[in-house]
Amino acid sequence: MELKTHIQKLAAEIFDEVISLRQHIHAHPELSFEEKNTAAFVQQQLGSMGIEYKADIAGHGVVGLIHGKNPSDRVIALRADMDALPIKEENDVPYKSQHPGVMHACGHDVHTASLLGTAHILSQVTDQFSGTIKLIFQPAEEKVPGGASLMIKEGVLANPNVNAILGQHVQPHLEVGKIGIRSGMYMASADEIYMRVIGKGGHAAHPSHFIDPVMMTAQILVTLQQVVSRSDPRIPTILSFGKIIGEGATNIIPNEVYVEGTLRTMDEVWREKALEKIADIVHSVAKGLGGRVELDIRRGYPFLVNDEALTAKAKSHIVEYMGAENVEEIDLWMAAEDFAWYTHEVPGCFYRLGTRNEAKGIVHGVHTPRFNIDEHALKISTGLMAWLAIRELSM
Repeated sequence: MELKTHIQKLAAEIFDEVISLRQHIHAHPELSFEEKNTAAFVQQQLGSMGIEYKADIAGHGVVGLIHGKNPSDRVIALRADMDALPIKEENDVPYKSQHPGVMHACGHDVHTASLLGTAHILSQVTDQFSGTIKLIFQPAEEKVPGGASLMIKEGVLANPNVNAILGQHVQPHLEVGKIGIRSGMYMASADEIYMRVIGKGGHAAHPSHFIDPVMMTAQILVTLQQVVSRSDPRIPTILSFGKIIGEGATNIIPNEVYVEGTLRTMDEVWREKALEKIADIVHSVAKGLGGRVELDIRRGYPFLVNDEALTAKAKSHIVEYMGAENVEEIDLWMAAEDFAWYTHEVPGCFYRLGTRNEAKGIVHGVHTPRFNIDEHALKISTGLMAWLAIRELSM
């Protein structure tokens, strides 16, 4: 039997089991750096397949190894993230989150179940490839500094050394049955900005007696828009603030205002300059208005770049597996992903798995309480990743 057909057959055979894996993980979500039970579940599944693994990497990370005919040849890594988000699920499904306020709202349950399915397929066809496939089940994608950076520091790309890495992510804006891919720059860097704007509170009727941190905050935020408006238009840049807390009242000026925001861009040199500009503006505006700011900038993930040679091969392999009509070029995306850390170490390709089905009402975006997937995507995700790994090893 032709290998592609064999892989597709195996993916169909384990489809129901992969759905069960996904639903189990979905019902038992764990937040970043707390994925103890999810990691134990992954270990149990790998052990049942006879796949060797190491656990407790960068917290709860798990790494499995599948050896082909000549394990000393090339090494391809496949990555799935395991953590959930602090969101209360609103879906009415049998596998709804059993942990109130915690939900797999970004599809990491899908990624983990898919990679377990891929592991099952690969373990059945080790005579069909040379080299080694490294399975990376990663914690804490959702929280800075990102589990990827910590796993890299603990040697996940070494022993054996990884030559290339592949990752997939659900895409609720892409119809189920479709795959999205982009070569080169794909996703943005992301830094977190925390500000405590400090003035002097008082009665609103006596403006000469207080230093207003509310107006100070407003001036800071307006002035900060210069960072974007006066940047190089060729470099995508977003500076947004989504949380502002000033606990005063109609006639009470608070002592301080708390602000949280994010800077996202796709150029590391400009990223450094932009962060410097942000700090300069924040402090100078506050000082000019008689106040001060406690500024905390937490460095997040770098931009994600898909290696052009690897991505070109991956795209051709996806076309082989699914047909050209099911492969779509996707745009730059200003969201961030800690898979980016891997792409700055080895050639990487991060592609999108279509999960949308409007007829079933499966249309909600990631990071929302009603995010869900058309589970038919699990039949595609498992076989496709196995196919990509084997084809890359055969090149």
